[in-house]
Amino acid sequence: MPIADNDKNLRLAVLIDADNAPRDCLQGIMEEVAIYGTPNLKKAYGDWSTRNLAGWKQALLDNSVTPMQQFAYTKGKNSTDSAMIIDAMDILYSGNTDGFVLVSSDSDFTGLARRLREAGQFVIGIGEQKTPSPLIAACNKFIYIEVIRERAAKVAAKASQPARKKNDQPKKNDQPKKAEQPKKNDQPKKAAAEPETKPAAGEERQIPDSIVWLIADSILDLSGAGDEDYVSLGAVGQLIQKKRPDFDTRSYGFSKLSGMVKAISRFEVVEREDKSDPRSKLVYIRDLEM
Repeated sequence: MPIADNDKNLRLAVLIDADNAPRDCLQGIMEEVAIYGTPNLKKAYGDWSTRNLAGWKQALLDNSVTPMQQFAYTKGKNSTDSAMIIDAMDILYSGNTDGFVLVSSDSDFTGLARRLREAGQFVIGIGEQKTPSPLIAACNKFIYIEVIRERAAKVAAKASQPARKKNDQPKKNDQPKKAEQPKKNDQPKKAAAEPETKPAAGEERQIPDSIVWLIADSILDLSGAGDEDYVSLGAVGQLIQKKRPDFDTRSYGFSKLSGMVKAISRFEVVEREDKSDPRSKLVYIRDLEM
């Protein structure tokens, strides 16, 4: 079931493999899940009697995630995977979900992701960059933990900046008289404020040629209907996601696909009025080298 750009109401079951997921960014993971839908179920699987999972307690409580106990019946064997897979199938057959979020970097869940997609579920994978490619390919969408960490770090940095209070502004009576105001020529030039308006460091990253070709190839696949080879940017984004489930513009320093393609001189981006809604704009893209 392909996901629409404006579909935010998917009923999602979030299943976390605690043995292969970091607890320090659980909140960031749940915030990411909220972009795609509502997590009706949130469960984390592991042997909670072991010392290495003891640090999960507060993170689970803060994010209202239910810990699912699974003892290791044989030393050195991980029984968490089988418990999570069995539970996922029970949830699937209940018919109360539209999609699943599998939080793990373990390739053992590749078959589960494939089976859930066959059942019409939208499958989101979340794992580290070390995640094997078969699991990535089995998901409709795959999100890297490193991207979530970077976003959380930026949010924390902004939150730590002191906000200027209203009372800190100089009062009207405290303003210097007009005669005491510095002359117009003495005012600092606008260029002095440029450091605050420069693009973020991530936006200066070079976009790999492989990504440029991925965008160009997707435009080519969708073109051919005339109209000077312009195609909908939304359609291009959906096709790229199908080709590369792990494609994420944030990995290259851009919050949206529109910002990325505008930074590539090869592509031309235009906005057109939406005939069905004059208040909104539709974005189209063309490959100038096609």
